[in-house]
Amino acid sequence: MRGFILCLIYAFINIGLMLFKKNTNSDNSEKAEMTFVEHLDVLRSHLFKSVVATTIGAVVVAVFNNFIVQRILLGPTRADFPTYRLLCQASNYFNLGSRLCMKDIKLEMQSNTVSGQFDVYLNVIVIGGFVLAFPYVFFQFWKFIKPGLTKNELNNTRGVIFWVSTLFFIGVLFGYFVISPYTINFFANFTLDEKIKNIWTINSYFNTVLPLTLGSGLAFQLPLVLYFLAKIGVVSATLLKNFRRYAYLTIIVVAGFITPPDMLSQIICSVPIIILYEVSILLCKRVENEQKKEEIEEWS
Repeated sequence: MRGFILCLIYAFINIGLMLFKKNTNSDNSEKAEMTFVEHLDVLRSHLFKSVVATTIGAVVVAVFNNFIVQRILLGPTRADFPTYRLLCQASNYFNLGSRLCMKDIKLEMQSNTVSGQFDVYLNVIVIGGFVLAFPYVFFQFWKFIKPGLTKNELNNTRGVIFWVSTLFFIGVLFGYFVISPYTINFFANFTLDEKIKNIWTINSYFNTVLPLTLGSGLAFQLPLVLYFLAKIGVVSATLLKNFRRYAYLTIIVVAGFITPPDMLSQIICSVPIIILYEVSILLCKRVENEQKKEEIEEWS
């Protein structure tokens, strides 16, 4: 988590430097009169507000810590987890017997360090606070980079806070209800020999579930990331189409690795990511059409 926060701060600073250089070349911009130190002061203000929002979210998570840990984060280890129930019901509905029903997870966990449980507690409340405060954190990030955008760029990014936040929370839910339970179930039932028992440490468990969940939220930003990359000419719809088969193969292989050996589970896991990839292609195509239209208008 510390590494993630440092990367976030690093991204803020780099974008700040980029905008500082851009604004110094603009004579009619109010921000052009700002010095480098003043830019850093603005950056510090946005970072401070983001930290405060994350802290408030962390306090909320700390208050409901028992419920969050026992019922939510440890949920994929229970047989009554919603994903397992739905898969079992689908298996019975399609007359597949118990093929899609997850096996009971016979799992033991331990803490083998003095501060092991306390470290997990801190990670849970900090990451949980960040997830709750994500829309506001991104709002501060957007306020920081907004003055460096042109009028045309601002028009093309309307509703960006809503879409980024929506995709993030959808990704978090997908990671929690799909990726995490499949991953935990796979490794819990994987053994080299019956004499070898899976006894996990709590740090290992939470360091698997939390990055998978949070990482899925960030992975669902793929369409927006590729949209902006298309804006600056780094990627194109043609490029994504050419790499489509390789992207599909990678997604299916990863889905096949973490899911049980049945077609339905692989579809549940891989189809949303494939849809995101196709949406990215459509967005890039839209960007190219808009750019062609602008070029035609300029020539005319």
